[in-house]
Amino acid sequence: MSEKRYYTVQELQEILGVSRPTIYNLLKKKEFRWIQLDGGKYRISKKSFDDWLDNLEQ
Repeated sequence: MSEKRYYTVQELQEILGVSRPTIYNLLKKKEFRWIQLDGGKYRISKKSFDDWLDNLEQ
């Protein structure tokens, strides 16, 4: 099985400890790469998010 390449909105909420609207605000600001699937579900690039998070900690 290959390594997971994306996060869901719920997973980001848990990782960052923030609300759902906060995650949507980050998506809207294009802080990291994401796609929107049919049905309105989002998938956030794991690499893009991890890089963004690493740069916040510097």
